[in-house]
Amino acid sequence: MTDVTIPSPGESITEVRIGAWKHNDGDWVEKDELLNEIESDKATLELLATASGTLKVTAQSGSDQKVGAVVARIDEKAARPAVTSTTTKPTTTANTHATETIEPKATSVARKMAADMGVNIGSVEGSGPGGRVTKADIEKAGVVKTPYIAGVSAVSSVSHNPGSSLTSNTVTATTPPRGVRRERMTKLRARIAERLVMAKNTAAMLTTFNEADMTEVMRLRREHKESFEKRHGVGLGFMGFFMKATVIALEKFPRVNACIVGDEVQYHDYVDVSIAVGTDKGLVVPVVRDVQRMSIAQIEQSIKEFALKARDGKLSVQEMTGGTFTITNGGIYGSLMSTPILNPPQSGILGMHAIKNRAVEDPSKPGHVAIRPMMYLALSYDHRIVDGAEAVSFLVQVKNAIEKPELLLLGV
Repeated sequence: MTDVTIPSPGESITEVRIGAWKHNDGDWVEKDELLNEIESDKATLELLATASGTLKVTAQSGSDQKVGAVVARIDEKAARPAVTSTTTKPTTTANTHATETIEPKATSVARKMAADMGVNIGSVEGSGPGGRVTKADIEKAGVVKTPYIAGVSAVSSVSHNPGSSLTSNTVTATTPPRGVRRERMTKLRARIAERLVMAKNTAAMLTTFNEADMTEVMRLRREHKESFEKRHGVGLGFMGFFMKATVIALEKFPRVNACIVGDEVQYHDYVDVSIAVGTDKGLVVPVVRDVQRMSIAQIEQSIKEFALKARDGKLSVQEMTGGTFTITNGGIYGSLMSTPILNPPQSGILGMHAIKNRAVEDPSKPGHVAIRPMMYLALSYDHRIVDGAEAVSFLVQVKNAIEKPELLLLGV
């Protein structure tokens, strides 16, 4: 027998949650075939077969297991099952297990999306390893069933009342019941909740606000977007500008890039920016490291790679560990203004928001009003080590760099 054990996702993780098993007891599995998708408080990891043989499951789906625990065994000495013809196998299955269906291979995210969209996952051709159905496959399928509505029933007979307007196949509706359901929090969601509460209860958190005129940045994007994408293979977004502006501001106000360790303040001579990314399972924060050394093109490429990994649940614990400062963009969801919560143990987080045309004073004509594309900016900071004047000056520096983006190219 070969043991299948829980691998270590990272130094700080000691426990994971077992997902749905892809095979049943007694099933034959091939080496490196997907057995389960285990969930830690930071990422979802694939549990693969360590050998070829007959599977014996020893840990239930949904149970929490310690790193290193044996959750299944594989009998390598078992006889490999004979291959049956494609014409007889479905018949045997139908006769022996009339009420069972063969589950197609699919990621847990793809299964949830298929259920939400009403897609028959069995009809979707998988593009993942071993023909596994992925989230992208479900998005391509795009077939939505008519939802079942509780309390609606079909009248199959014609009313005998001459004055009645009901005819065959008429549908009548009643008031649907008021339902309540509970779902166990995922390890990731529980960890997010724990860290947010810790940030609120530990740090002396305050938020300062400002606004940036996005005219010049938007002009640069319009003029160079096509050539930028052809040259670098990635789109020119706003995040690259804001990350470069953040680096300039952090170099001038290093305490915003510091953190508290015991009774000491730990400073960083580098800038590792955590990017808040929303996923189906919750918020993840991959870290773009050494941003101070990167060009806008390199930043945009890193963000694109992380976004794709986050979408597919492929971010590693190492890619989400660390970070000296965080940027979150609520504007992509339409947020006009918010007070972002610190990402412990960091001392600062910058919130970007939606761009809206507003009437403001024309900087080229004092006393005159002009319509400009404006974005509210928010900086939440730990007042234990960052003074109010520093926080306000930091945000003004970001604003000035965004409004005069040539500063980002000159690094001043």
